[in-house]
Parts: sequence; structure tokens; C-alpha cells
Amino acid sequence: MTDAVRDTEALLTRVATGDRAAFADLYDATAARVLGLIRRILIDPAQSEEVAQEVFLEIWQSAGRFEPNRGSATTWILTMAHRRAIDRIRSSQAGRDRDLRIGVRDYSPDIDDVSEQAEIRLENERVRRAMARLTELQRQAITLAYYEGLTHTEIAEHLSIPLGTVKTRLRDGMIRLRDEMGVAG
Repeated sequence: MTDAVRDTEALLTRVATGDRAAFADLYDATAARVLGLIRRILIDPAQSEEVAQEVFLEIWQSAGRFEPNRGSATTWILTMAHRRAIDRIRSSQAGRDRDLRIGVRDYSPDIDDVSEQAEIRLENERVRRAMARLTELQRQAITLAYYEGLTHTEIAEHLSIPLGTVKTRLRDGMIRLRDEMGVAG
């Protein structure tokens, strides 16, 4: 176990006792990674910051439930962040679906639905082609993470492979997708 892992676990243990200084140190040590993960999932900076704030509130309130024998403190925190971000996506989608069902959305005849749908189809085709250029292992990991919403740990368990292997496949796959799609890194 590295010193950083031990330090994070020690801070989380102190947070569980209500230690505000430990919470501030834990925040400083993990906030960038938490916000980065959430931002990759949600894209929207404002929503990402809101979700990160919710995650840290949850950490403050539930630090006593952390079980070191089930994984590292950082993994526990990042899993919480991933789940909160996915929950936000699902909640937003449910709200949009509900609005559409009850007819709350304004009808806007100015929008060219045909061209918008054509753009969406073209973009989906670009993604399919880019995904086809990945290795089968990268494609499998990305599909489980981004289309099925599994955490890194859940993917590792699902595929019966080490967590580090999952992270490597996801990182390499996302880099390759970015390159294939022509997105600036």
C-alpha cells in the first residue's frame, strides 16, 4: 500500500470522527480526481461541480461506512462520484422523458428535424466506426463503462480481470477514440 493510499484512508477515518481539518485535507487530496471523473461523464461544468459538491457532502456524512477491507479510500470515493454522476444523467433523462410524455416541452417549428436527425445519425456512425477501430478488449471495457454504466470495479468483476487492466483498457481506448474522432485532447 502506498503512502498516498494510507494517507487517504487515514484522512477518511478521521473524517468519520467529525474532524473538519481532515475533511479539508481529504478534499484537497481528492477533489481534482473526483471533479475530473464527474466531468468526463456529465460534460457540463456546472452540473459537474454540483455533483462533486454532493459527493463531498456524502463523504462527510457517510465516512464511517467506509470499509478498508473492501477497497481503498480513493476507490470508495471515486465509485461514489461515478454513481452520483450516472444518477444525475438518469435523473435528467427521466425528467426529459416525463416532460415529453406530458407535453410540457414547447413545440418549435423553426427546428429542422430532418437535418438534426441526419446530423445525429452521422455522428452515431462516426462513433460506430471509431469504436470498430478499437481492440475488442478496449471496445468491451468502454461499452461496459459508458453504455452500461458499470464502475471500474464492476467491470473488473464482470470480466474477471484486475482493476488496473480495466483502467488501462479504458484509458487506451478513450485515447484511441479521441484520436479516431479527431477530438482535441
